[in-house]
Amino acid sequence: MQIALFGATGGTGRQVTQQALAAGYSVAALVRDPAKMPATHPNLHIIPGNVLNAEPVAGALRGAGAAIICLGNTSANPDRVVSRGTGLIVDAMQNQGVRRLVVVSAIGVGDSRDQVPFFFKLLTKTLLRQTMQDKEAQEAIVRGSDLDWTIVRPGGLIDGPATGHYTVGSGSSLRAGRIARADLAAFLVAQIHDTAYLRQTCAITGTKR
Repeated sequence: MQIALFGATGGTGRQVTQQALAAGYSVAALVRDPAKMPATHPNLHIIPGNVLNAEPVAGALRGAGAAIICLGNTSANPDRVVSRGTGLIVDAMQNQGVRRLVVVSAIGVGDSRDQVPFFFKLLTKTLLRQTMQDKEAQEAIVRGSDLDWTIVRPGGLIDGPATGHYTVGSGSSLRAGRIARADLAAFLVAQIHDTAYLRQTCAITGTKR
């Protein structure tokens, strides 16, 4: 199966690419700057283009059996890039009949506001306000579609090797904590065929050993 990947050059996207290829999938990665992600694997296909342009988005999804969205906000990105890009991806998936969609959001978005520490709540109302609003708009677009979606809300993302130890839940009792991007990526790739959280939102955080 081929996976269309959006946000492939970010920390999580790079981990998803590596783990999906290792699991035997082909990956079509939409990349604004191909130089940031040279093709080094026969099953990795780089699609040059911007997620805010419908044509390359449709091209990345052509032939795909599923899509993973790891879009994020950076200082180099235009406003609302996450929600605007997700809207184009959802439209293209519906037009092409691609059903499975896995989306990275964040703990603290929507009804998970009480799952984050007090200091982070303050950040979501100040420095991270636009970022969280963009994520909330993204989630609304995904939930409003008829796709087979899963929204994944990770805690604080850190670099490092996969531990294989993390906790996932759809209830409000799960509190935000750090999780390695490699562990998040493993969970995202597993969701391609795992229907436990089909058309649900779940949170994921690292587990202390």
